[in-house]
Amino acid sequence: MSKKAAHSDAAPETSVEDFLEDLRAVVRDAEELLRATEGHAGEKIAEIRARAEESLGSAKERLRDAGESVGTHARSAARSADTYVRENPWTAVAVAVGIGYLLGVGTRRR
Repeated sequence: MSKKAAHSDAAPETSVEDFLEDLRAVVRDAEELLRATEGHAGEKIAEIRARAEESLGSAKERLRDAGESVGTHARSAARSADTYVRENPWTAVAVAVGIGYLLGVGTRRR
């Protein structure tokens, strides 16, 4: 069960990291847009800029927190895997050999 949990944790971390990178790109684009409209006058534009700056600040804070959380989970998963391998070295070797065998058989058929 722990093997499945470790595998299922790895996939979401990758997609979470991709999602966070996409959000970082949106934040960069929003910052660039705010800089580009900086000199424009008008009450409506000023109001929209203020809301966008507030939202952008909130998004940056959430991204920073999410990035820290992902890093914490990744380190925890790495420690768990290390502990498992140290406590069960022969099981880890057998799993690695089995995976290697399956990959070898799978690539030979193609």
